[in-house]
Amino acid sequence: MRDVRILEIKQSVFADNDRQADELRCELKEKGVFLLNLMSAPGSGKTTTLMKTIEALKDKVKIGVMEADIDSDVDARTIAKSGAKVIQLHTGGMCHLDAAMTRQGLEGLETGDVELAILENVGNLVCPAEFDTGASKNAMILSVPEGHDKPLKYPLMFSVCDVVLVNKIDVLPYFDFDMDKCREYVLMRNPNAKIIPICAKTGEGIDKWTNWLLEQVESWRSKS
Repeated sequence: MRDVRILEIKQSVFADNDRQADELRCELKEKGVFLLNLMSAPGSGKTTTLMKTIEALKDKVKIGVMEADIDSDVDARTIAKSGAKVIQLHTGGMCHLDAAMTRQGLEGLETGDVELAILENVGNLVCPAEFDTGASKNAMILSVPEGHDKPLKYPLMFSVCDVVLVNKIDVLPYFDFDMDKCREYVLMRNPNAKIIPICAKTGEGIDKWTNWLLEQVESWRSKS
């Protein structure tokens, strides 16, 4: 009986994507474009947080936004109200973006006049974390109603993120959410992660987040 040949398709796909992501990152570095990959579960407040972010930074840096969804243009229409440059990306049923898809989005966004490009990834705590988009930094939002134990359940998401925004802190009194435990679990997965509690609705903590982001953009562009 002949031996069965086994191809590690998943490994090959990830290796190819990582190569494309590194190439994209280098190109963006040369152009002085900072790419932020923003991830979270559905309903965590990504779009509201993004609106507050644009409001705080629109006079300091030129912003372009890529809204990724399986379907619809609801979020892109919302972001357009901020005055920021925006494009809607449809993934055709896929629950994430990879480096090649991100490159297509950046080409459609036309980043010649963009200093900060933000990719609002598909709402999902699993798939988006598996694919390097070529981003300069990864950020994710964990909302209080989701619970403080999410870093234990979705380790990869928290391990690949440079910053974790804990959103909806205005409802802390109504949920069994332990901020200290949350910090402990995030740092267990990623000792270098920056953790910033925010409330996108009221604006609490947004200044700390946008100051951090602006520092990253300026540092990235100064080294390009």
